[in-house]
Amino acid sequence: MFGIAEPTQYISREKMNNTIKLSLITTLLLNINLIAEEKLEDITVTSVTKTNQKLQEVTSNINVITAQEIEERHYTTVTEALNSLPGVSFRASGGLGTATSLNIRGMKSSRVLVLIDGIRYNDITGVSGAPFEHLMATDIERIEVVKGAQSGIWGADASAGVINIITKSAKEGLHFSASQEFGSFATTNSNIDASYKNDAFYFKVNHNNLNSKGFTAYAPRGTDINQYEDDAYSNKTTNVKAGFSITPTNKIDLSHTTIDANGNYDDAFNNNANSTVTKNTSKDKFSSINFNHIDSFNELNIFAKKSTFRRTSTSSFGTSPFDGEVKEYGLTSKINYLGDNFLLLGGDYKKFEHQSGLNKSYNNKALFLTNNNSFQTSVGKTILTESIRYDKYSAFNNKTTGKIGLKHHFNIEGLNASANYGTAYNAPTLYNLYGSFVGNGSLTPESTKSFDVSLAYKDLSLTYFNSKIDNFIDYDFTTNTYNNLNGTSKIKGYEIAYDTTLFDTLALNLGYTNLKTENNVGQALARQPKDSLKFGLDYYGIDDIHLGLNGEYVGERYDSANKQGSQTGNYTIANFTANYEVDQHLSFYGKVDNITDKYYKTVDGYASSPRAVYAGMKLTY
Repeated sequence: MFGIAEPTQYISREKMNNTIKLSLITTLLLNINLIAEEKLEDITVTSVTKTNQKLQEVTSNINVITAQEIEERHYTTVTEALNSLPGVSFRASGGLGTATSLNIRGMKSSRVLVLIDGIRYNDITGVSGAPFEHLMATDIERIEVVKGAQSGIWGADASAGVINIITKSAKEGLHFSASQEFGSFATTNSNIDASYKNDAFYFKVNHNNLNSKGFTAYAPRGTDINQYEDDAYSNKTTNVKAGFSITPTNKIDLSHTTIDANGNYDDAFNNNANSTVTKNTSKDKFSSINFNHIDSFNELNIFAKKSTFRRTSTSSFGTSPFDGEVKEYGLTSKINYLGDNFLLLGGDYKKFEHQSGLNKSYNNKALFLTNNNSFQTSVGKTILTESIRYDKYSAFNNKTTGKIGLKHHFNIEGLNASANYGTAYNAPTLYNLYGSFVGNGSLTPESTKSFDVSLAYKDLSLTYFNSKIDNFIDYDFTTNTYNNLNGTSKIKGYEIAYDTTLFDTLALNLGYTNLKTENNVGQALARQPKDSLKFGLDYYGIDDIHLGLNGEYVGERYDSANKQGSQTGNYTIANFTANYEVDQHLSFYGKVDNITDKYYKTVDGYASSPRAVYAGMKLTY
């Protein structure tokens, strides 16, 4: 099992076999292809310009994870699903429910704007951005991942990109489904879903309940996790959607998500993996109401959104409550003109509040404009998108950001090229500004400039990206406060993605990323893999059965900057899934995570899952 202090002979054999395993997997995958039920050109996305667009019509670098992928691979968490994408990596301080950070192209979580149905999920009470550890991969229609600077559309905290998690909508008629999963670490995962929709209104509710005894979060390198106590985790997530038509051209939509999570983990500062000294509870709520009007001139949306964070951390240092809210009000108007061209304009007001001990807040008022043009010429179709946004803050200087994107579809079928340039910024959190002992009220937003260029031909695409970050906000050990660091941090690299089909029975997706990073003093950034390979293989050749293999290779990665600290890379993880559909109402599945029982760590000193087995069933009416 994972974590056992292995004999020297075993470790040597593992190291010798790593290259062989990777070569075999890669050779196998390069001769097989990916199948997709939903055609690329049929997918509609909303995260690029805040309005619906066909995926083929956007200039931005974007990946979409569909409900089919999530359900066939039986991802437990959103992090697992996102980790299947090129350019995405994660770090977790243990198993389910422990602190999890997600990187996009070498930029960490605090620089990624995360949304649930368009509602902000970034925790205003912390410094790490979105709490990915509490996002379960249930009731999801699709996940949109837009890479590169996006503040020209979304404002603060979108320097690395935007992740929009879109939950499922009600379908026509009355529907019901239930599923149950059992597995390793005494894990149970239950889900129930009910919905009704007609021409006048709709209502949908989904509830997911996960419980696991888990395994120890803290484990010194090379030790057996079974000698330590387990760190349990529970998560109850409920999504509710409702809406009704006022007239044929006016409707109201409501969305509400609650996440109630409880977890234990070990205090690494005390080097004590044998007693649970820290307990975390989170009771977060995310709500929105949207009025939609469509006429011959424009499509108007008027909205109100609210994100509420209520978390408590109980440790050997005492109990610390963190309570915060983000309130947002705004409108957008989309005006179509001259065929496929459109203009999107709007404004919003946000109030960020950290309650409890800080009792501090600031507000943000913004105006934004996006123009999208499509030109058909003798050499193909060209799409041009320009965005600009002005943000006025009560706590620091105002910001103007923008983005321009160009995409050309050549007359050669399947051949296209695109380029994007954007500016972005990350605002200091209220804890950065006012936290006891560590806060710095003179902090200013950090600034990012990013550029990418892509070339795609049918199933193969190549992307080069380059980002520069100034006024980097980080903890300064010389002053023991948060500071803007002098100098420019630089991140560049390239991605290669391959998605194709063969014989209508086999499917393949491959994604390779190479990163080169430098902090403000020219040192390689900590915990960023130099290169990584994501792979997925699916077989549909037997009626009513799907077999899948997916995983990743993580290259050189160090726990500290300048390639110092422990090596946390150079490993390959593979997972297996099997699905059997009895009929349209009943299906069974099984999955094995980490099928080779590979010993690895994403953060030094913290455990990762050994081989784990799960099985479940789903009933649908």
